[in-house]
Amino acid sequence: MIGKGSTNIVLSYENIRQLCTLFIEKENLSGKRIIAVIPDNTRTAPIDLIFKILYEELLPGGGTLDFLIALGTHPPMTDEAIDKRLGLKPGERKSRYSETRIFNHAWKDKNQLQSIGVISASRIQEISRGMMNESVNVTINKLIFDYDIILIIGPTFPHEVVGFSGGNKYLFPGISGQEIIDMFHWLGALITNPRIIGKKWTPVREVVDTAASLVPIKRLCMSLVVNGNDLAGLYCGTPEEAWSAAADLSNQIHIIYINHPFTRVLSCAPTMYDELWTGGKCAYKLEPVVADGGDLIIYAPHIQEISFTHGSIIESIGYHVRDYFVKQMNIFQNIPKGVMAHSTHVKGIGSYEDRIEKPRINVILATGISQHICQRINLGYQDPLKINPEEWKDQEEKGVLYVPKAGEILYRLKNDPFIEKSD
Repeated sequence: MIGKGSTNIVLSYENIRQLCTLFIEKENLSGKRIIAVIPDNTRTAPIDLIFKILYEELLPGGGTLDFLIALGTHPPMTDEAIDKRLGLKPGERKSRYSETRIFNHAWKDKNQLQSIGVISASRIQEISRGMMNESVNVTINKLIFDYDIILIIGPTFPHEVVGFSGGNKYLFPGISGQEIIDMFHWLGALITNPRIIGKKWTPVREVVDTAASLVPIKRLCMSLVVNGNDLAGLYCGTPEEAWSAAADLSNQIHIIYINHPFTRVLSCAPTMYDELWTGGKCAYKLEPVVADGGDLIIYAPHIQEISFTHGSIIESIGYHVRDYFVKQMNIFQNIPKGVMAHSTHVKGIGSYEDRIEKPRINVILATGISQHICQRINLGYQDPLKINPEEWKDQEEKGVLYVPKAGEILYRLKNDPFIEKSD
């Protein structure tokens, strides 16, 4: 593996270019047909910088360099959004960068997917420690079969479903089909967000890596670790080794440990989250430091939609704790488990006994989603116009936490009750 990273020094352009050049030479990438898998605009990373370096380094040597956007179930990116992701001016894709093609993944288009195998029920039972016992068909975007190499390029952060994002997760769910997406998202929900987020090795990571092992194309990875808007680490190698190094650095940079829980948290969503489906990260990353019975407010006046893709389903089931679904699975058997997983992650942990739901914390939306809809989906509501973020600053001693850009940094208690001692 080729890589460099630090908690206190960011990589210069020269550092990044040198690492890319060494990686290209080591893996003999010149002249190869490469499909690069990259994230959409909901992940902070200098994808534009890497795109331009690879274009300049690889294409003069012949071969192919195309890009596939790892959307999972996110909506397809517009041309304008793609240009923003790649740092391009209007028209540059057709002129200066005309030798590369960019594709949106389409998770529900069966004509774009191909099965590469099945993970057996017995294997799923083993990986999940008995929580699930079902086989899963593994499908992936069939574009990959037109290339010699899949090159994953993306950042690593603490993640509510898999522990730490990155690596093979850009394939599953990034460019995969619904069945595998639903399966392991539900596994993550069964384990629950506070018990899985920020853990390096998890059952969900094992599912993702097992699915990736079925891919018959050579897989490589450039794992990025960002610090603010800068690149703190870049690791290049197999997805497993590059992700492992990136997760170790992310663990040091992207987790803030707090001495005591807060009774009120204002979690401000950046504009890169334009729906609650992605803005829910502002709940996931702060749930561990909210006191029992405390309020977690997602402040995002710009968010008008629950989900562009799954909104109608979420409105029909609402947001609930895990056991609300687990103890009534006969009612929800036709609901995609990936959507139920999102529901539980936003609502947080809690209990469901004698038909009474008791969430541990109160999740409140201060968004462009109306009070009527908030009530329908079982979340609290607060008028965003009545919130002045300035008044939330420097109130920690009063049990109030203000997070101006939430969604990527994980907040944990130093003595976290949700993590087993063996962790």
